[in-house]
Amino acid sequence: MQNNIKNNKEKRRGLIAVKILENKFYPLYFLIIIVFVAVSLVMVVNNVTRTRIIAERDAAIIRQFKVIFSEMEDYKFREEYYEIYSGGDVIGYTFIATGKGYGGEISILVGINKDFTVKKITIIANTETPGLGTKIKENFFTDQFAGLSSKDISLTRDGGKIDAITSATISSRAVTDAVKSELEAKIEKIKGDVQ
Repeated sequence: MQNNIKNNKEKRRGLIAVKILENKFYPLYFLIIIVFVAVSLVMVVNNVTRTRIIAERDAAIIRQFKVIFSEMEDYKFREEYYEIYSGGDVIGYTFIATGKGYGGEISILVGINKDFTVKKITIIANTETPGLGTKIKENFFTDQFAGLSSKDISLTRDGGKIDAITSATISSRAVTDAVKSELEAKIEKIKGDVQ
């Protein structure tokens, strides 16, 4: 009798399983459950890693700022630029300029002094031709910007004070044009914010 009851329970379970599997909506239910579980896992991982990603990004920003302003103690984000502080006083400003080079977009971090002359520039991203256009990242090119005002920032062949990189004129011009136009726009913005 015990065996019969046990066999009947197993048959019912088997029939229920067969009914579920024969149900034409079973694949849909199964897929919904899998998608729900996958999305939930992605959301959990995102929430766990978000703070670390933000901390890494902030650390990278500070490292880049310190390349330009070694005496920096603090910074403050404004609408379109960062104010750099040392001893509680503003010592300069930084912003990102973007230009269109031969191989694509070039992102440049520009640091300027309080008198609005360039302190230093750093190329933070580019897709230029390796060995030619990528020379825009080297000090012999970027150091030429130090101490220049916006009117002096253009290639020497265009009346400015920046020597182009041989065989990379498009990349050189992209950097100078981006720095000059963004510098002029930011100077106006900063002057408006200070008053």
